[in-house]
Amino acid sequence: MRILILSRSQKIHSTKRLSETAKLRGHDVIIADPARCYLDLSTKGPQVYFKNKALKDIDAVIPRIGSSITFYGTAILRQFEMMGIPTLNSSNGVLQARDKLCALQMLSRAGIPLPKTSFANSTKMTNHLIKLVGGAPLVVKLLQGTQGKGVVLCETGKAAESVIDAFREMDADFMVQEFVKEAGGADIRCFVVGDEVVASMQRQAKEGEFRSNLHRGGSAVQIEISEQERSIAINATKALGLEVSGVDILRSKSGPCVIEVNSSPGLEGIEKYTQVDVAGRIISHLENLV
Repeated sequence: MRILILSRSQKIHSTKRLSETAKLRGHDVIIADPARCYLDLSTKGPQVYFKNKALKDIDAVIPRIGSSITFYGTAILRQFEMMGIPTLNSSNGVLQARDKLCALQMLSRAGIPLPKTSFANSTKMTNHLIKLVGGAPLVVKLLQGTQGKGVVLCETGKAAESVIDAFREMDADFMVQEFVKEAGGADIRCFVVGDEVVASMQRQAKEGEFRSNLHRGGSAVQIEISEQERSIAINATKALGLEVSGVDILRSKSGPCVIEVNSSPGLEGIEKYTQVDVAGRIISHLENLV
């Protein structure tokens, strides 16, 4: 096959792993920065250009679209879909997962267990927002944040009111979510490919931190997940229309609950801590899709 990887740089670890693995399996690989691609929307038929050349004879596309270019990147991805070319994750799936509020709405409709979450436009609803999630301590999350950025733990109701009012003054979109204290600063990343969780690791926040992201100094170990957690991760991926995802799960006193579904999960951490060839599983799944 001739595989196109949409990625900002060929030096990114996940992009390199996917490219190298695909080549080892006998495929041709092109890496194109979606921000430097452009579209031809003429009536002669849709086309995508990169470096002044049409991207032709593409058999499949792997999107690795960064959050900073979600709108433009998914427009490029959608153009390939209009050309009838299979994509590992659809443009619609990427958009739904990237919009945190939309993702939670869809997961809720699908019956996926979630932390108590509230959302409003006006500061007049602040007290009720806090009440809906069970009061403080609670977490306030910017909808545009990634890798733990824009996530604030509020220990008291007054602190929560101050943070909410400040975000609203900044005209920022955010949601309020219950703080799952019993998780102890740990979460589980389930890497889903198709109908299977191919690898899973438990991430632990560093001392004095509640966010377990590896980018924020967290640590990780391979972990065996329960059948319930496995089913939740797979169903959450399907609910958002994805083929490949990283599903983050908290173990709460009421059972496992999903806090986020990532449509472009990184490979470095999951492969390092689990010793699973996740890139190989992704390319194999793409071959089956095509």
